[in-house]
Amino acid sequence: MWPGAVTLIARDGKIIHFSAQGSLDKDSTRPMPKDAIFRIFSMTKPIISVAAMMLVERGQLRLDDPITDYVPELKPLKAFSAPGQEPVALARPVTVQDLMRHTSGFTQKFLGMRPKEVADAYAEKDVETFKQDLGPDEVLTRLAAIPLAFQPGTTFEYGMSTDVLGIILERITNKRLDVLVRELVLSPLGMADTGFNVEPSKANRLADAFDSDPLKAALWGWVRVDADPGARMRLASAGMVSTAEDYFKFAQMILNRGELNGVRLLSPKTVDFMLSDHIVGMAGSPAAIAGPGYRFGLGFAVRTQPGMAVTPGSVGDANWSGVGGTAFTVDPQERIVGVIMVQAPFNRIHARNLFKNLVYANAFGPRP
Repeated sequence: MWPGAVTLIARDGKIIHFSAQGSLDKDSTRPMPKDAIFRIFSMTKPIISVAAMMLVERGQLRLDDPITDYVPELKPLKAFSAPGQEPVALARPVTVQDLMRHTSGFTQKFLGMRPKEVADAYAEKDVETFKQDLGPDEVLTRLAAIPLAFQPGTTFEYGMSTDVLGIILERITNKRLDVLVRELVLSPLGMADTGFNVEPSKANRLADAFDSDPLKAALWGWVRVDADPGARMRLASAGMVSTAEDYFKFAQMILNRGELNGVRLLSPKTVDFMLSDHIVGMAGSPAAIAGPGYRFGLGFAVRTQPGMAVTPGSVGDANWSGVGGTAFTVDPQERIVGVIMVQAPFNRIHARNLFKNLVYANAFGPRP
């Protein structure tokens, strides 16, 4: 189903399971190492969200700021209020909070989000940069000409919101997103193998998927992590690579409510705020990605029901995953972190649910 995997489970901050299985490459010629590097796709979003909240804590950004304060190119935006109707003026501005909780009205083409005319326009203008190396300014210009899928603040709709957030972070700080994220998050946490591309000296550790995976060609061609992005927009929604141990450090920081090994990135109350339900009363949900029983906070899916879900967990546990097959979970109640790294886009849901079952089956000690 996939060439190989690296899995990691920790409880009370101590790694209790860390294993590499199978092969690193699609031809099964090299054993999978524990320090293998994986395309993490949407597991980029929580990292960008943490960086954004660090700027909020510093007073450089507010969640209720209209995004056009930073990206005036988007002032022409209109929104669809109902399928088949002409787009209308926005009932209220898109805010930074809308970007972080995916209630902005921005969508995406890849997963066939709706309305169809919006998704088709995304593909035609290539705003997700599947085919072209577009810079952030050009992406904004093209996005401004496409109506929002919904009125802001009405519907959870997964998509390009985090990409727009990344552009805003660049403009606030006057730093390229990869440089900013390394300064704010990666370097303080010691995430040396995480970034927006694989350095040439580390290319022999980049994991692959089978060529037979029907989603591989499009996804691998989209993120293009093999070389520095250059002038291309850094994909804040999907462009990073990481290892199991690196991502564990990030997830453990979240479990510790903003701190790791004496380094504090966020206040405890900010982390609590991020892991709260921010889409109360709105249409839509992250169930298609996180599974039933989950709502969405600021960059993370958050469990709000003890039941309903298809895997064990606790009310308040948080997770997110990547379309390439990677996933992580953080359970504050049980003090558990789990990370799985595989490259299996087509089988990603099977992989993440299988792993989460194994996390809760084995995190509480050996069996007879």
